[in-house]
Amino acid sequence: MARALGDQVNGGKPTWPYVIHGHYADAGEVAAHVSGALNVPMVLTGHSLGRNKFEQLLKQGRLPKDINATYKIMRRIEAEEMGLDAAEMVVTSTRQEIEEQWGLYDGFDIKLERKLRVRRQRGVSCFGRYMPRMAVIPPGMDFSYVTTQDSLEGDADLKSLLSSDRNNKRHLPPIWSEIMRFFTNPHKPTILALSRPDPKKNVTTLLKAFGECQPLRELANMTLILGNRDDIEEMSNSSSAVLTTVLKLIDKYDLYGQVAYPKHHKQSEVPEIYRLAAKTKGVFINPALVEPFGLTLIEAAAYGLPIVATKNGGPVDIVKALNNGLLVDPHDQKAIADALLKLVADKNMWSDCRKNGLKNIHRFSWTEHCRNYLSRVEHCRNRHPTTRLDIMKVPEEPMSDSLKDVEDLSLKFSIEGDFKLNGELDATTRQRKLIEAITQKASFNGSASVTHSPGRRQMLFVIATDCYDSNGNITEKFQTTIKNVMKAAGLSIGLGKVGFILITGSSLRETMEAIKSCPVNIEDFDAIICNSGSELYYPWKDMVADLDYEAHVEYKWPGENVRSMVIRLARTEDGVEDDIAEYVDACSSRCYSYSIKPGAKTRRVDELRQRLRMRGFRCNLVYTRAASRLNVVPLFASRKQALRYLSIRWGIDLSKTVVFVGDRGDTDYENLLAGLQKTVIVRGTVDCGSENLLHGEESSKREDSVPQDSPNIALVEGSYEAQDICAALKVLEIKCL
Repeated sequence: MARALGDQVNGGKPTWPYVIHGHYADAGEVAAHVSGALNVPMVLTGHSLGRNKFEQLLKQGRLPKDINATYKIMRRIEAEEMGLDAAEMVVTSTRQEIEEQWGLYDGFDIKLERKLRVRRQRGVSCFGRYMPRMAVIPPGMDFSYVTTQDSLEGDADLKSLLSSDRNNKRHLPPIWSEIMRFFTNPHKPTILALSRPDPKKNVTTLLKAFGECQPLRELANMTLILGNRDDIEEMSNSSSAVLTTVLKLIDKYDLYGQVAYPKHHKQSEVPEIYRLAAKTKGVFINPALVEPFGLTLIEAAAYGLPIVATKNGGPVDIVKALNNGLLVDPHDQKAIADALLKLVADKNMWSDCRKNGLKNIHRFSWTEHCRNYLSRVEHCRNRHPTTRLDIMKVPEEPMSDSLKDVEDLSLKFSIEGDFKLNGELDATTRQRKLIEAITQKASFNGSASVTHSPGRRQMLFVIATDCYDSNGNITEKFQTTIKNVMKAAGLSIGLGKVGFILITGSSLRETMEAIKSCPVNIEDFDAIICNSGSELYYPWKDMVADLDYEAHVEYKWPGENVRSMVIRLARTEDGVEDDIAEYVDACSSRCYSYSIKPGAKTRRVDELRQRLRMRGFRCNLVYTRAASRLNVVPLFASRKQALRYLSIRWGIDLSKTVVFVGDRGDTDYENLLAGLQKTVIVRGTVDCGSENLLHGEESSKREDSVPQDSPNIALVEGSYEAQDICAALKVLEIKCL
C-alpha cells in the first residue's frame, strides 16, 4: 500500500496512508480491518444504510426472515456496526442522516456522543467510552457546466421555441420541443419535478395538489420527468403503479394541456430541462416523503430555479444554506399548492430566491467540499501508527551461523526515532546501513541461513485447532495435531522453509503446559498467539512478548472500565449470580478472562457486543475452551488480526499461509475460515466448540460470511495423520516455493 501510494503522490517514494476512508457497508468493513492492521485512522461514509432500509421493508409488510434471506441485510448491518466501532469520524450529507439513520445503530447514540465530546473538551475522563465524531459535509458538485448565459436575459431562446418559424428552433435542445408539445399555453411558468417513478417520491400527492388548486393551474404548467419508459406494463410493479396513477389523476382533474410527462430523455438533457424551467420563470419541487439528501435541489438552484422541498431529511439543510425556497409537509396537499402558488405568483419573491440560490451555490461546490473534508480529517487524526515498515527488498543471500541472534531487520518494524513528514524514521536510515553491512558479511561467509529468521520463511503453517473437551480442558488431540502438522510440513515442503505459529484462546501459562506434553520443542514455533489474539510471544527470543503489538491493539481499549461491567451484562435475566466470574489466572492487561459455570446461561456474542456498544465500549468478545470461558480483548485484537500483523511484519503474504482448524471451535472460528489464507479443516480434532454462542436468532449466519465452496478451503476426513494432511495440502496446490 505504501509503495502504491508513493507511486501516485510522492515520486515513487513509499508513503504511509494519511487516513483510510470506507464507503458503504462492504468497504466500511474492509476499511475497519485495514485501519486495524496499519494502525491508521479511519473515516466512514455510509451512503445508504442497512437499518434504515430494513425498517422500510418491515413497513411494507415483509417478514424479517424473508428480508434477510433476500438481502443478507443483517450481515450488512453488522459490517456498518463494525465500521462505527473503528471509525474516528463518520461523514454524512445531512443532519437528518445522523439523527434518523445512524441513530438506529447500537454503535452510535447522539446524546452519549455529545456528553463524551463535552467531557473530552473539558479534559475529563470518558471512562473508556467512545463514540465516533459525526461531520456533516455535503457532497461536492462541479458547476462548470452552468454558463453565464443562464440568466434572466436568456428569454430569446424561449421566444424562438414558441415561434412558428422552424429555422429559429433548429439550434434549440430537442427535449424542449418534446416537453412544450404537451402544453396548450406554453408561455406559463413550469413547475418541474424530476425523479424515478417510486411511491416514496410522492409524485401523486403533488399532482393532486396541482389538480385541486385552480389558481395554481391558471398560473402555471407542470412537467413530470419520471425516468424512461416504452410500455408502462413492462415496468416493475411499483413503477407501473405510480405511472398508472399519474395518468388517472391527469384524466380525473382534466389536466390535458397543462401537464407534460415525456416518455424519454437522455441524462445529458437534464441540464436543458432545468434551463427550460428557469427560462419560463418556473419552480423546482421535490415532494418526497423522505429525502436523505436532495441532489436535484442543488442542481436546480445552479440553474437559477427557486425550490419547494419536503421538510423530511436533507432538504432542510439545503434550503437553510441556499435560502432559495420553501419547505413543506409532503403529506399536506394544500401546503404544497400554497408554497408553489406563492413562488409563482410573487415575482419579487421568485427573483430573490433565484439570486440567493446562485449566490450561495458555492457552498455545495467540489472545492468547498474538499476544503471542509480535509479540515475535518486533519482534526480526526488523533491516532498515529506506533510503527512503520522500513520498505525495502529482503536480502537474497543467506546469513551466517554466527549471526543467529540477529533478527532479519529488513522487514522489522522501526520503533525508534521521530517521525518525518514522509513516514521515514531517523533510526531507519541507520538500520538500513546495518542490514547492508550484515548482509554483505554473510554473503562472504557463505554459510547456512539463520535458524530462526521468520522474515525469511517461504510459508507459514498456523495451528488453530481448539482441542477442548466438554469441560474446557485441552485434549491429547492438541499434541497429536501439532505433531502431524509439523511432520506433514517436512514431508511436503521442508521444515526449514516453513514457519510454525500456534494461536489459541488459552493463556500463555496454559499453552506452555499443554506444549510440554508435545513431542516438539517450544522453540520450534516462530510465534505463539494467546488469549484470543491479545498477546503475541516469540519462543526463539526467550518468549519475549511483542510490546509493539500490545501498543498496536490497545487503541479504544476501555481497560479497567469494562472489567466488572462484563459480568453484569453477560449474565441473562434468569441467570444465577455466580454463572460468570472473573478468571484471574488468565487475565492480562489486554485480556479480561471470565469462567463460565457448566450449564450457565450467558448472552451470545452478538447480544453482549450490542450491550457494550450501546454504552460506548468497543471490544472484541470470544467464547473459548468449549464455552467455559469468555475472553474480552481490544477491538483490534483477534487471532486473525494477529496473523495479519505477523504477515506484514515478516513480509509473508497471507496467500502463502496455511491455517489448520477443526470443524468447530471458538466463537472467532468463522474469521479463520474466510480470507486470503489457505485453510485446512481437520475433522475429528475438536470435541466441543463454542460457536453456538456466536449468532442470535435474528443476526447474520456463518454462510453469510464464509464462502461455501472456496478453493482456499480443504478438508481432512476421518484420520488426521501426516499423510492425510499432505493430501489436503496437495488439493490446495501447496508445494515448495
